[in-house]
Amino acid sequence: MVKDSSLPAELPGSVSDHSFAIVVSRYHHAITSRLLQGALETLAEHDVPDDQIRIAWVPGAWELPIVAQHLICGDRDDEYSAVLCFGCVIRGETTHDQYINSTVSQSLGELSLSYNVPIGFGLLTCNTMEQAIARAGGAVGNKGVETANAMIETVKLIDTIGNDIWPG
Repeated sequence: MVKDSSLPAELPGSVSDHSFAIVVSRYHHAITSRLLQGALETLAEHDVPDDQIRIAWVPGAWELPIVAQHLICGDRDDEYSAVLCFGCVIRGETTHDQYINSTVSQSLGELSLSYNVPIGFGLLTCNTMEQAIARAGGAVGNKGVETANAMIETVKLIDTIGNDIWPG
């Protein structure tokens, strides 16, 4: 039997009863605040109440994984269905950006798998400020919106696993 390979319809269900944590870098605040705003608007469109969203500001992209880990593992009274991480690293004259980008992306991926919590990767890794602006609500869209939508869909999919509404 051949399975249908067409794109499935949007998953049923709601995320209005889920809690989300958002970790945002202060570095390149003009960019990261736009990513955050896009994510907050997207969560609001999906009826996630403000009191079910926790925002943690960190100095830079390097600190995203450690704070995400504390949010996941810390106070068990606050269990998050997903953690969204936003930062912006722009290439400079050295390879410093490559070390940050690689370590942060690998660390967030490991955290997600180790703790079974989806982590939205909203780290812009750009060559120029113009590229960052284009991805923070400019010509290329808003990666904050995309990250939030990805986490909403992932949370809904996880909710369906083992249920009769599995979309496969």
